[in-house]
Amino acid sequence: MTLLSVPIIDLAPYFGGTAEGKAEIAKQVDEACRSIGFLVIMNHGIPAELIARVSQLSRQFFDMPLTEKRKVDRPRQDAVRGYSAVGEEGLSYSLEEAAPGDLKESFSIGPSNVPNDDYHRGPAAGPHFEPNSWPPIDGFREAYESYFEAMSDLSRSLMRIFALGLSLDEPFFDDKIDKHISMFRVLSYPPQREAPLPGQLRAGAHSDYGSLTIVLPDDKGLQVFNKAGQWVDVPQVEGGLVVNIADLMMQWTNDQWVSTLHRVVNPPFEVASTNRRQSLVFFHQPNYDAMVECLPSCLAPGEEPKYAPISSGDHLTSKFVKQTTFGGTKAVA
Repeated sequence: MTLLSVPIIDLAPYFGGTAEGKAEIAKQVDEACRSIGFLVIMNHGIPAELIARVSQLSRQFFDMPLTEKRKVDRPRQDAVRGYSAVGEEGLSYSLEEAAPGDLKESFSIGPSNVPNDDYHRGPAAGPHFEPNSWPPIDGFREAYESYFEAMSDLSRSLMRIFALGLSLDEPFFDDKIDKHISMFRVLSYPPQREAPLPGQLRAGAHSDYGSLTIVLPDDKGLQVFNKAGQWVDVPQVEGGLVVNIADLMMQWTNDQWVSTLHRVVNPPFEVASTNRRQSLVFFHQPNYDAMVECLPSCLAPGEEPKYAPISSGDHLTSKFVKQTTFGGTKAVA
């Protein structure tokens, strides 16, 4: 059965630890990932207090004057760190689709407390362990780092569910994500007091780049493109987190799972001038040297892999530079 809307899945049976519970959740997740690539998860274990604290501190940051936010600007185009202003990124360019810049601003961090060794600091690491920048807001760094760690733990559990759903050993992905290069970005979509340009959205249509993404939006607007060719709303569920698989997971599965196009649409005209939206987004990305190639369980006899092997780090850098340079039409800083 092909799902045309985003399902809601309660993870409690998986975290209950029984073989039967894990198998049932893995089956539901597998169906969602094959059909639409999105799901909403419940009973995920992320404390509501942590979510509320990060959300409040993020609003405090985005309320600062632009000159103050600019003091923690992204250091360069290939580094997913710091502040990015409205219109400075175009997600559609990651798919070679031209459009005006997205109507959002963001603040991003990566891993903290990075070891000072060759793996993390050597030339091969590239921009993936770039130091984080922090605004002078009490409690901001502590809250963001706590959220990053909580999302990392949840992502590891989700990757184990993915492994079971793909008929692999539960810890199959563990050694491919134990030094992950994930990013936590808070996206702020300010009120629209002027009409958007033709084709300009809060976030243009795109797929995500890594293994999976965990999203907590505070308002509607997120839409996904299903297999029937329809844009459908992702449900807003109190206490739920939105999860979608991303490009590397689709490549790992030889397109058996779908990294689905999604976007954030503009609010209705009558409320656009007052509508503010914020989303907490964790982009889970495997170790930079993890090679992504077709999984044995996803290749039928006589079938060929659809993708050449690629490292996680090379894939991420290529996609993000397209996003921040508008497909190379804007100079790299």
